[in-house]
Amino acid sequence: MSFTTQITEMLGIRHPIVGGTMMWISTPELVAAISNAGGLGILASAIYQSRDAFSDAVGRTRELTDRPFAVNLNLFPMMRPIDNNEYLDVLIQKGVKIVETSGHQAPEDLCVRLKREGLTWIHKCVGLRYALKVQEMGADIITVVGYENGGATGKLDIGTLALVPTVVEGLRVPVIGGAGFRTAGVFWPCLPWVPRG
Repeated sequence: MSFTTQITEMLGIRHPIVGGTMMWISTPELVAAISNAGGLGILASAIYQSRDAFSDAVGRTRELTDRPFAVNLNLFPMMRPIDNNEYLDVLIQKGVKIVETSGHQAPEDLCVRLKREGLTWIHKCVGLRYALKVQEMGADIITVVGYENGGATGKLDIGTLALVPTVVEGLRVPVIGGAGFRTAGVFWPCLPWVPRG
């Protein structure tokens, strides 16, 4: 069983479930498993420290699934920086149609290429002001992650239940709610939200 949302239609997936990018975990095998199950797997490009290694990982993901998947281009400072423009070249060459960006700043140096190449661009951020900025830059979908997300949650420390509705109300583009909340030891992930109207 599946149901249709603006997210499923835009991404070509059966279920409105996105496997959040996790360093060292979002490998071709996990990404393909999520995509094969009808969600959207996202490959973590920052795992791969060379263009060739990254290209091999994208190729391996392609071997494991014929369903849509995305690649995350990491904008956080790194101990061994990589050239995201080179990695974007790989995505274009390999026919990847969905890219996610995330980091401390909006990808101003990449967004023109993302739009010119016709990629569906998802940007992950932690608050409304950041979401508004990338919406104006042309992001197609915005993921917001609450404080419960773990990893890079910014300085706002806003919980998912307050953050997601606020961002949804403030944007024109579809929103994916990340992180989640816990009760009695059970984790309930957030599903994509779509703006009204």
